[in-house]
Amino acid sequence: MKSKPAITPADRVSEIQEYYFSKKLREVARLNAEGHDIISLGIGGPDRPPHADVIGTLASEAAKPNVHSYQPYVGIPELRQAFADWYARWYGVTLDPAREIQPLIGSKEGILHVSLTFLNPGDGVLVPNPGYPTYTSASRLVQAEIFPYDLTEENGWMPDFDALERLPLDRIKLMWVNYPHMPTGTRATRELFERLVEFGRKHNIVIAHDNPYSFILSDRPTSLLQIEGAKDIVVEMNSMSKSHNMAGWRVAMLASNPQFVEWILKVKSNVDSGQFRPMMLAAVKGLQADKSWYEDLNANYSRRRKIAEQVMDALGCRFDPSQTGMFLWGRIPDSATSSEEFADRVLRDARVFITPGFIFGSNGERYVRISLCATEARLAEALQRIKAISF
Repeated sequence: MKSKPAITPADRVSEIQEYYFSKKLREVARLNAEGHDIISLGIGGPDRPPHADVIGTLASEAAKPNVHSYQPYVGIPELRQAFADWYARWYGVTLDPAREIQPLIGSKEGILHVSLTFLNPGDGVLVPNPGYPTYTSASRLVQAEIFPYDLTEENGWMPDFDALERLPLDRIKLMWVNYPHMPTGTRATRELFERLVEFGRKHNIVIAHDNPYSFILSDRPTSLLQIEGAKDIVVEMNSMSKSHNMAGWRVAMLASNPQFVEWILKVKSNVDSGQFRPMMLAAVKGLQADKSWYEDLNANYSRRRKIAEQVMDALGCRFDPSQTGMFLWGRIPDSATSSEEFADRVLRDARVFITPGFIFGSNGERYVRISLCATEARLAEALQRIKAISF
């Protein structure tokens, strides 16, 4: 009898790699277990709790006996209304909670749902370089053809629309954008948002805007949906991970026109079974937070940012002080071999974990990123360790 071939994974598995932080945090955990006391300035995971009302609501609602069953795939009406009210209050954007909002189990989930909804194998997708690595990995999982578009320091980390127009746009169906931009901290101008909407409408390209950082170190939250006509062509994702210290809760949303939302729901409803009702009701409380919540959030990040800038100086890195968001992006010294070698040296010699820019694309190679998700005391300790080493 002829032997059966050995079991192998699907081809798509060979197209992706394990997420950088998934691997690197295991290394950090191992070093900590060996007693090295690594200070992590790598991942953007808020280290402070949500609003007290959020936690209180979760606890009181979870104690009820009738809230532990499956919930609607579209999310409970209270959460959809709260997202609509949040957009109206802070962005000045009107959304129909019943037809133009879809809650998500984190916006990372939304990236895959949007990709599955709009991309067939071989379809083109525009991905920023540098940018969030999940845009690329999700595109590979759906077997799309990736067209990286350059974001450079010389161009203010914004798309070059002349270069975009030279691409085979008839083959491209989706474009990923993200402002305030991660990892560079670049703010979008209204002109940029207007050009993105114009570009999408001109070429029938869906503009997928990932918008989790608009409240961090910013007193003017922005949304691509603020642009007239944007809803016709834009899918915007937003998240409570950064703005409400709820990264582990996995509560996010997307907003678009009713047709796009309906198509995305077709995919999502076949992938997950909704969220825990007490958690959704707790998220409602978070979305109802007043201005003082965001002021306190940003006062904390502002203090941390001042120390992070000193860390960059101590590393000999150059940075743009106008950047926003919960990271600081800096250019490594010319003497450094690569961003990976530079970050590994900081980890080895100073026991401080920073993120090498190469993981965000080739245009990030000469840069590193520092997260503000560490206490002022730990940032200050990182600064002293780095100062003790010659860079």
